[in-house]
Amino acid sequence: MYPRIKESLRETAAGFGLPTYHEIPNVGLYLEQTAKYISEYLAPLQDGGITTSMISNYVKKGLVANPVKKQYSREQIAYLLFIALAKSVMSMESIGQLLALQKQTYTAERAYEYFRREFVNVLQHTVGCKDELETVGEEGSGEKLLLREVIVTAVHKICLDLTFAQLRQTEQEEAKE
Repeated sequence: MYPRIKESLRETAAGFGLPTYHEIPNVGLYLEQTAKYISEYLAPLQDGGITTSMISNYVKKGLVANPVKKQYSREQIAYLLFIALAKSVMSMESIGQLLALQKQTYTAERAYEYFRREFVNVLQHTVGCKDELETVGEEGSGEKLLLREVIVTAVHKICLDLTFAQLRQTEQEEAKE
């Protein structure tokens, strides 16, 4: 049973990707559209995604800037993608601290691109699609090392959640037989 689950994880990871910064719409998405866009990208990970009320709370807490004319920009959506993946392993206070550090050091585009590439890199390595963890960008900055720890933790939680979801599904299928 476990080899089948492991293969399923590898297939999910091999086909998973986050949009590049420039692939994220910059026309301005309304709240419902933003939530749907993010949730669709995260669906293969069986993550709960993000809801409109969650987004509104992140704006109220100052994690994401207020929408302009009720529309979310590319930069805001990039931050929301990060928050959606980090929220299961970090407190909102810690996410806020990490975002504040990032804003002092890197542009939103550069930070998001590093996060996007590193997330897929760690995910694929963790499930066995890659033998070695690649070095993404220049190493050494405290912010990047901290971000890698967040990503590793989030990926392990996602893999555990996917494994248990597969186990439950297998148990249900066997119970029907």
